[in-house]
Amino acid sequence: MNFIFLGAPGAGKGTMAEVLSKKKNIPAISTGNIIRSALKSGTEMGLRAKVYTESGKLVPDEIVIGIIQERLARPDCKNGFILDGFPRTIPQAEALDKMGVVIDRVIDLEVSEQMIMTRLSGRRVCEKCGASYHLVNKKPKVEGRCDLCGGTLIQRKDDQPETIKARLKIYHEQTEPLKGYYEKQGKLCKVQGYNRVSDTTKAVFEAIEA
Repeated sequence: MNFIFLGAPGAGKGTMAEVLSKKKNIPAISTGNIIRSALKSGTEMGLRAKVYTESGKLVPDEIVIGIIQERLARPDCKNGFILDGFPRTIPQAEALDKMGVVIDRVIDLEVSEQMIMTRLSGRRVCEKCGASYHLVNKKPKVEGRCDLCGGTLIQRKDDQPETIKARLKIYHEQTEPLKGYYEKQGKLCKVQGYNRVSDTTKAVFEAIEA
């Protein structure tokens, strides 16, 4: 089966995509990761994307779609795949349909904005090794220091409250309309996201197996 995960930033799409990937033995495809992979491997679409990433610009839809198409053509996708971070807009979803890609289930993780703010604004990462922590859910043994290497823990710009609000605004304007798009196709499954990964996992599995 082919899946898409929808949800606001911080809803836990990436985590759930990885969990489902292991259960179904199909690849979880993150847009950011495959763009980085395409840049590294120097594919035609990767080289086109490089022009934009090196100048700090967003990669245009036509190139992102081309990179997605290249990735879905690989043998490991023949039994199914999970898309995380694509599509982000109605035009991207329409392009996916035009490519002839059949999506079986679209899982929308519903999480309150208050929970998202708490999740993201509390995240800290080690500036040296990149290990991840949380002020509430995964505290380091020594405040402000990484358990693994002793590096300083910092808050990424993406996790600062004003940036989170801006990301949520873009989500509501550009990505949230996809719920209606896939609901009309009878493919949307709304799943409540919880604080505990195990609870969200249970809800996701129940939704896709219903």
